[in-house]
Amino acid sequence: MISANDLSPAQLAALLAFHGDAGVEWLLEEEPVDRFAEFEAMKAARGTARTAATSNRAEAPASQSAARQTAATAAPTPSRAPTPIANAPAVAIPDAQAIEEARFAAESARSLAELRVAMEGFAGCNLRNSARNLVFAEGDPASGIMIVGPMPYADDDRDGQPFAGRLGEMLTRMMAGIGLTRESVLLSNVVPWRPPGNRVPTAREADICRPFIERQIALAEPKHLLLLGNFTARFFFGGNDTIHQLRGEWRELAIGGINVPTLATLHPQDLVTAPINKRFAWQDLLAFKARIHG
Repeated sequence: MISANDLSPAQLAALLAFHGDAGVEWLLEEEPVDRFAEFEAMKAARGTARTAATSNRAEAPASQSAARQTAATAAPTPSRAPTPIANAPAVAIPDAQAIEEARFAAESARSLAELRVAMEGFAGCNLRNSARNLVFAEGDPASGIMIVGPMPYADDDRDGQPFAGRLGEMLTRMMAGIGLTRESVLLSNVVPWRPPGNRVPTAREADICRPFIERQIALAEPKHLLLLGNFTARFFFGGNDTIHQLRGEWRELAIGGINVPTLATLHPQDLVTAPINKRFAWQDLLAFKARIHG
């Protein structure tokens, strides 16, 4: 194995770029760690602690138990209301109620700032319980251009902003190819909280979050909308077609009383995992550029 100390700065940079393009996201330690042994040691320690606690309770003086019994016989304990459980689990909200509450919260917002506050206080979607941050729209709402992805990924959830990390860098390069920047558009996602493990949001989760993304579009009033990825295109267009069937065709999307010319293309993740998709995305981006400058 070649040590990093034996590589020149240029060679090291090339090696890191190669690993990044190959999908490597984590660096490993130089020495292997036996996680199974750590887990067994942790279980053994917990078992020892439980055994010690049990022994201490068994060895308590019998006189203390007799004294408590005598006191209980001499003076009956007055009735008391049951003590509430400190950390009672939250009661699940029925789907219909959660959707209605999301719709009310979204429609009550008169600006994107108010909408963000409403979404931060919304508790009807289970995704917020596992996500680190609410990932809200970012960029220039007055630009007339809005780009919408499916959901936050791990980097987005960590940083609290849409399209962060490696996928964000890919999107930045995609936009730069047609003269756009992160600051010159409005970036957002259909679902504002990261699903565990980057799984696809369920139909229930999408329905609950629909009022929020539709309200973002209605408040921003974009003149052109670019949708990224399979989930996003299906969410707005309906049906079960794949992104390769939905991409590259302009459609009129009616949201919040406005009609927005909308184009779907591949998500940056699609380009990272299958670089051959870049040519299709480039065709779509050129079509998008021609429309916004037409």
